[in-house]
This record gives sequence, structure tokens and C-alpha cells, in this order.
Amino acid sequence: MEQNVIQQNFDVVVLGAGAAGFMCAIEAGRRGRRVALLDHADRPGKKILISGGGRCNFTNLYCRSENFLSANPHFAKSALAGYTPADFIALVETYGIAYHEKTLGQLFCDGSSQQIVSMLLSESAKANVKIILGVRVRDIRLAHGDAGDGGSKTRFILAVDTAVIGSAALVVATGGLSIPKLGATGFGYEIARKFGVPVRECRPALVPLLLDNAELAHFGDLAGVSADVRVSLGKQSFREKLLFTHRGLSGPAILQISSYRRGSETVLVDWAPDVELLGNLRNSGARRDQVATKAALRARLPARLAERLVDVAGPTDWTNHGLAELERRLHSWALAPSGTEGYAKAEVTAGGVSTDALAAQTMECVDVPGLYFIGEVVDVTGHLGGFNFQWAWASGAAAGRAV
Repeated sequence: MEQNVIQQNFDVVVLGAGAAGFMCAIEAGRRGRRVALLDHADRPGKKILISGGGRCNFTNLYCRSENFLSANPHFAKSALAGYTPADFIALVETYGIAYHEKTLGQLFCDGSSQQIVSMLLSESAKANVKIILGVRVRDIRLAHGDAGDGGSKTRFILAVDTAVIGSAALVVATGGLSIPKLGATGFGYEIARKFGVPVRECRPALVPLLLDNAELAHFGDLAGVSADVRVSLGKQSFREKLLFTHRGLSGPAILQISSYRRGSETVLVDWAPDVELLGNLRNSGARRDQVATKAALRARLPARLAERLVDVAGPTDWTNHGLAELERRLHSWALAPSGTEGYAKAEVTAGGVSTDALAAQTMECVDVPGLYFIGEVVDVTGHLGGFNFQWAWASGAAAGRAV
């Protein structure tokens, strides 16, 4: 892989050596296209390497369009149908990479995320993809006329550090704003705006939520405690783990619901889904007081959490009505997070390049022929659990087969 670019012309230039960029470059290279894959980082696939706790949750067996957020909920269907989890699994198995299903269809490498990056590098080499790292694109402009190197028409001129690169097609796979310490920037959105492509408002997604001081006074010292809950916001509901942190809430259930939350919307937590917690206390002759109530909750919840919930929301009286009201609150506990941990802790970025401007089958800009946007930079955001990787593979494959 080259650290210094030289002045050349390509059929396809892909910006961003992440999951989507790799897949696009590989698919295009397999079709005989002359492909350059560029990245400003000094090594490829940085986000792949840290994913899944270092084991890369590379897809989900149950991937459907319903697992994605977008202003156009139908946009992802075409790409997802064209490149399925089974397609990527077949590639993984070709390389003998051992994997396992952790939960809910999530597939992880048994070994390291590096296995996935090494596989993508190998496939890129087979497809004669030229990978150029450690470079920054200074300017992009449209050109007209033939390149004069075999008839390939140069449409885009990229000023890259001290060199100039021409390309017939330009694919933007630069990702979103999440995890800036890995080099994430808004460059992809800048390119879109430069060419008049609309960008929908971006926000952190799959991100821990913060609690205000009043809520932290109740729950802040429970950091590290987790529980299997159902978290709801409007029509969206997720039953997974909630984790208390020193600053608020995290865990899969919270990360999932965070993608749907905007502004100051209240989140409802069911601390014991599908379980009646206090039924025995309403039996004739049953003991009814804080001690008995805490004991009932400890049978289903972590002890510290059970006791805290009763301390905060213990009934005003021990009548059947009072216990029923406490039961109701325990299944619809209202929390109003004060914000999020932001892009520094967000796994992905919601919003992005408007799908209205792209062709769903190819990811090409409707009004700018030869310009493509794929992966996280697009307004398609997956749920937690391998869905965002599958979108990267699928959207990358769609563009790679079209350029």
C-alpha cells in the first residue's frame, strides 16, 4: 500500500477505507475497473478493528429493512436484497474465519476483528485495488472531456496533497461524525453540499444517555448495575439490557432507543417485562410494607436496583390500590434524559446524505452522474447488532456493481 500518491487516472476513486469503501472497491475491481481506495488514516478499517469489543459484529442473521432508520424507510430495501448476510457469511467462510452467534442473530468473529480487515485487504489485492493511505483530499471539482488514457472519461478531478487524480466515478464512503478520535469528520457531508446534494440533520445515534442531577441523585451510585428491561419511546420498543453509568444510562436497550430520541422526549422503562412484581403482596394476609416490597422486587431485579426503586417510588399507602399504582409505575417508569454522550461515544451517526438524492439500486446521485454515497454517510442508520455493517456491505456492493 502506498503512502504517497502519484498523478494518475482511475475508473473509480473511493474515499474512505472502511467497511463500505472496501466492499465497493472490491466489487468494482472484480469487474475490471481501475480502482483507487483513498483514506486519510495511516491504516485501513479502524472502525472495523474496534467493533464488537475487538471481535467485529460483522452482520446480523435477521437483517431486514425494519432494522433501519431513515427519512425514507423503504430506501435500504433494494441494496439489502442485493447483498445479504448470507453473501458476506459465505465470504467469511471462504477465508476460514471462525465465528459465532452471540445473541439475536449477531455474528462475531471467534478471534479478532483484524481477520475481517485482512480478508478485505486480500480481496482488494485480488481485485487489483490500489490502496492509498495517509493522504488528504484538498479539493474536488468536475472536469469534462476524455482522460486520454484509453478512452476512460475523467469526470472528477481530486487534488490530493501534492498530486492530482482523475476519475470517471467518485464514491464517498467517508462515514459519519461518530468516534472522532478515530479520525471521523464531516468531510462526506461537505462533498455532498459542494455538489448540491441535500444533507439531513445529523445527530449521535446508538449513544449513551445522560441524566440530570435530580435523576443522578437517585441512580448515579448504581453505576455498573444492569437489568433486562423494555425501553420504549412512542411506537419503538426494545427489550435488552440497561446499564447504569456514573453519568446516566447505557446498555443495548438504551443505545437502541437513543437513535429515535430527539430533544427532551421522555423514555419509558419497564423494569420487569411480562412479570407481575407485587401480586403476592395483594394476597389476603400478606405482609405489606417496604421490607416485603423490596423482597418482592429483589426476586426479579438486582438487589441494589430493587431497593432503590422502592425507596424512590414506594406507595403512599399499602392498600391494593397503592400497590397497583406502584406496579404500574414499575412497568412504565418515566425518565427524561438531559442529553447524550455525543459523537465521542456514539457508535454511528443518524441523518446524513438525503436518500431522496440517490438511486436506491446503485447509490448514485440522481442529479450528479458518477457521484455515489454509501455507508454511514447516507441517511440510513441501523439498529445495534451488526445491522450497520450489513448496510455498509450492501450499499458498497450496490455502488461497486454500478460504477
